[in-house]
Order: sequence, then C-alpha cells, then structure tokens
Amino acid sequence: MNPTLLQSFHWYSEGNGSLYNHIKASSEWLRELGISAVWFPPAYKGAGGGYSVGYDPYDLFDLGEFDQKGTIPTKYGTKEQYLDVIQTLRQKGIQTVVDIVLNHKAGGDEKETFQVKKVDEHDRNEVVSDVFEIESYTKFTFPGRGKHYSDFEWNFTCFSAVDFAEGEEKGIYKIINDYGDDWEELISDEKGNYAYLMYNDIDHRNPSVREELNYWGKWYHEQVGFDGVRLDAVKHQSPEFYKEWLQLLRANTGTNIFAVGEYWAPGHLHLLQKYIEETEGTMSLFDASLQQNFHFASKQGAAYDLRKIFDQTLTGADPEHSVTVVANHDTQPLQQLESVVEPWFKPIAYALILLRESGYPCIFYPDLFGASYRDKGKDGNDHEIIMDKVDGIEQLLKARKENAYGVQRDYFEDANCLGWIREGDGTNKGCAVVISNRDSYEKPMEMGRPYSGQTFYDLLGRFEEKVTIDENGWGNFPVPAGNVSVWIPE
Repeated sequence: MNPTLLQSFHWYSEGNGSLYNHIKASSEWLRELGISAVWFPPAYKGAGGGYSVGYDPYDLFDLGEFDQKGTIPTKYGTKEQYLDVIQTLRQKGIQTVVDIVLNHKAGGDEKETFQVKKVDEHDRNEVVSDVFEIESYTKFTFPGRGKHYSDFEWNFTCFSAVDFAEGEEKGIYKIINDYGDDWEELISDEKGNYAYLMYNDIDHRNPSVREELNYWGKWYHEQVGFDGVRLDAVKHQSPEFYKEWLQLLRANTGTNIFAVGEYWAPGHLHLLQKYIEETEGTMSLFDASLQQNFHFASKQGAAYDLRKIFDQTLTGADPEHSVTVVANHDTQPLQQLESVVEPWFKPIAYALILLRESGYPCIFYPDLFGASYRDKGKDGNDHEIIMDKVDGIEQLLKARKENAYGVQRDYFEDANCLGWIREGDGTNKGCAVVISNRDSYEKPMEMGRPYSGQTFYDLLGRFEEKVTIDENGWGNFPVPAGNVSVWIPE
C-alpha cells in the first residue's frame, strides 16, 4: 500500500484531552482511507500546562502523568490515553510518528544568576552590550515528577541563550559558558546565526545535555514504541547533533525509525539539500518550497504556469527525502508563517501529492476533518476562521490507496492543464488524473494497450459520462475549469 501520513492536529485543536480519544474513535475510518501513519503533537508537558500546544516543552518525561504546570493531562490527554490510542492504531496496522522538540525548554522552576552578552535580534553575531549578570528561569527541578525516570537537573550551563532577564527588557541574552560566546555551527547565515529561536535555547555542545537527550529518546521509545519522529525547528540546531541523536536512537532501539525534519525555508532548496547532505541522509524534510508553490498557484489562478509547480522543490530534486504538505499548523490562517492555499486549489494540490510517485504525502487534520476557531490576526483584530474539509479528499485518498501505482506518464505541455497516468502494477489498476487552473479541458493520454476497450469513470463525480480507451490504449480525459478529475477503470 502507498504510505500516507496524517498530521492529527492543528494549532487550535480542541483541548481537555479530546484529541487522543477522537483519533482512537476515527482509527478504523483512517485505516479504510489508507492512512498508514499518524503524526501526533508533542505529547509531553509544556510550560502552558493543559493549554500548551506543545512547542514550549517543560518536562520531556511527563507524558501526561504528573501534576505539573497546574495539570496532570496535557492539552491532548493523559499518558494512559496516549498509550491507548497508539496501541489501537498499531492493532489496525497504522504507525505512529511523534513530535520531538529538542531546540529549547520553557517554564523553568527556579532562577539562576549568570553572565551574558546581549545580541542584536536581527544579527545574533552582533553583540550590543558588555558582559553583565542577569537572573533567569534556567533551573529545571521538576518538583511534580522529582527524580522519577531521570535525575538530571537542567541549569544555565545547559543553554546557550535566553529571552527573559529579570528587570530587563525582552531580548536575546547570549550565555557566557564553556563554549565562549560563539553559537553552534549551522548551515545558513540567516540572522547572522539562527541557532537562537525562543525560550531557553538548548546548547547541544554540552556533552551532559547530549547524553540526557540520547537517554530520553531511548526511554521515550520504550514507553511508546513509536515508528517515526517529526523533528521540530531543525534549521536552528546543529546538523551534527541530530545526525548523532538519530544514529543512537536507531542503534539503541534496533529499529530503522523514520525521521522527518522541519527545515522551513521556502524558496531555498539549496539549504534543504545542504541539511540532508550534512546529516548524511539520516532524515527527510518537509518540502516547504512545494507548499509555497501551491500557495502562489492558488493566489494567481490562471496566471500561474502549472508546468513550474515542481520547480525548485525538494520533491523535484530529491524525492526520496521529501515529505509533501499542502498545509500544516504553522501555515494555517492567523499563524506566523501563514501561507494559505485557497480552497479551490486544495483538491488540485492534494492530487499532486497523493497520486504521483514522488514524495511521502502528509494530510493536514482540518483538510480531512474540517476545523473552526477564533484568534487575533496580525492586524490585532479578532477573526473567526472556518476551514472546510477539502472537496473530494476521501476519494483522492481512495485513489492513492487503490490506483496510484505503476509507471507514471506525464502530459505537462500546457501551462494551465496538466495530466498524468499511472499504469497500475498488476495487482492494482491504474488511474488518469487531469488538473486545470483555467478552463475546462479534455486531455488525450495513453493508459496503455491492456486497457483497450475499458471504460473509465470520474471518481470525484465531476462528470457523468464515461471515457472509453481506444484500441491503441489512449483516452480523452476531461476536467472542469479550475478543478481536478481522477479517472479510474469501472
């Protein structure tokens, strides 16, 4: 079966422990749709307790088990619920991908005093102060957990910088530690050095820190038995760290654990390729550039040349390491990296990632289930957002599960209408796909002589009439204006 990943949450997912129960209740339907793996949000206690989306990690060893930050469960549920949904998915043959946030920690328990230099937030190599002392919450003692599972206590020597200093304005305060005042080495010079992102920035050069994070990865796998990891904010972390961490995780667990990193640099394919090279192919990356192309194509309509949709994308350059997305929790409306794909184009975008041979597609929760929420926008005003499930998404998933196999032939000669066929593989019959961002079209394509005389129907129900394959294996496959049609044999 073709692998398909579901991102099981979004930034505004409902709290009160409902997510784990919801995914458990949906597990049989997900299996029927051909979902082969589910990516869960960060499952450990965040600084925001029961309100935390999970990207403000406080205690990696608290999976909703200890009374910390005002709650025992996380936003998504208790440890028991977490283990239960994973076990249910496993019984249905669905794998689990867990979200790993090892760039920073938040919500320290006690303040410490130490020396820092303040740096320019737009160029972190630019020092804007002399050395001085600050107080900040860098000591993590985890009073609700104590020394259960681990007796490691985090302190200021474990971090490279903080953004909070008692009595000082918010800024980036580089900690003077055993590594001087240099940052970890990264592959890009964005903001001088973008090692610092937020909160207490973990210093992966500290051998005690690396030892603890390596131990935690093994512990986490023993607890949960996950099949893959989604690595948060890898552009802000040394490639050397994750190369070591993944190699040890796989060695310690005896499992070839799948890994996908979030290196969000749309339009900078060379950086994604460089990161894959520096980590020696140990992880895939999300194809941020393809997501950006979908965004532009949806905004520009008929002015966009569809033949360029895979230009400067990881899927085009290195499909073996590409995880393809139409949207995620960072690109959704009202988020900082908002990059919305307009609803009319989403079925087209999903056809492009689900029904072609390149890339590992990831479906975004609201696109499969729908979602609604309220939040303040960049204009400071309240906005109500309603995200309807994508038109035809279940049929597109069905076509991936049952028809998107075998030789692929592309018909990319028209700027406003692309087509391709999948021949099938002997076990599964193939399909013909046509997309348009302008007028209705009819595209002649070759399915192959074995299909001669067979009739195809439009799985998405755009057309009632059928297409009959001629004696040479060709058919004329129509598509409505600004839409997608998927044709499969009767």
